[in-house]
Amino acid sequence: MLAYGVTTDFMDEYVQIGESTAIESLKIFVKVMVDIFSKEYLRSPNNKDITRILANGERRGFLGMLGSIDCIHWKGKNCQVVWKGQYSSHIHKPIIVLEAVASFDLWIWHAFFGLLGSNNDINALERSPIFSKLEEGRAPAVNYSINGHEYTMRYYLTDGIYLKWSTFVKTIPSPRGQKRKLFVKAQEANRKDIERAFGVLQSRFTIVCGPIRFFYSETLQDIMKACVILHNMIVEDARDVNEVVELD
Repeated sequence: MLAYGVTTDFMDEYVQIGESTAIESLKIFVKVMVDIFSKEYLRSPNNKDITRILANGERRGFLGMLGSIDCIHWKGKNCQVVWKGQYSSHIHKPIIVLEAVASFDLWIWHAFFGLLGSNNDINALERSPIFSKLEEGRAPAVNYSINGHEYTMRYYLTDGIYLKWSTFVKTIPSPRGQKRKLFVKAQEANRKDIERAFGVLQSRFTIVCGPIRFFYSETLQDIMKACVILHNMIVEDARDVNEVVELD
C-alpha cells in the first residue's frame, strides 16, 4: 500500500486479511516507524553532515549552501465537505502541503507536512520551524568568503516565489549578460536536488503521489513521515561510505 498506492480491496485476497485489518496494520506500521526512527532519519544535519554538504556545495561553486527547499502538494480524493474549502488550492482540489529540504544525495533533512492547501509556499515557510535554531542563536556558524566579502550564514537554493532573505539564493529572472546567465544556469541546475528528491520519493512510495484516502490528519502525517524515513534509509544504504570529504 505504501509502495504502490493500491487500495485494500485490491490486495486483501493476496495477503489473506480483511480490508479493515489491512488499514489498521498500515496505521500501526507508519506510527511505529515515526516513533522509533524519526529521531535518526528526520533530524537536522549534525556537524559531520554539514561538513560533507558544504564540501560538496563548494565543489559545485556554491559556498555555504546547505541544500534546496521547495514544496509539493498531496492531492485529496474524499475530503469532507466541511474541510474542502480550507484544503482547496488554486487547482480547486483539496491538497496538503509538504515543505522539504534536500541535499545533493537526495537526503531529506527537513519535512514540514500538514499545512492546508489554501496556503502557498510563503505561508508554509512562515509556519515552518526550519529557521527556529537560527532565530534562537543555536545554529552552527559557517564562515566563507565570496568576492572579498565575509559571510557567516548558511543558505538554501529556492525558486522565484520565496522572499529575498539572506538565507535564500534565488534565480535571476530575465538575466542579462554572460555572468548572470551563467549564474542562473548553475543555480537552477543545483536547485534540482529538491525536485529530484520529490520525484524519487513519489516513485518509491506511490501512496504520496496518488489521491489521499484517509480522513484524519494524524494518520496522513504518519504516512508522509514514514515514507520520508524509509526514503532516507534507502539513501543511507546506497551512500558511498568511501567518499572522501575535505574537512577544513
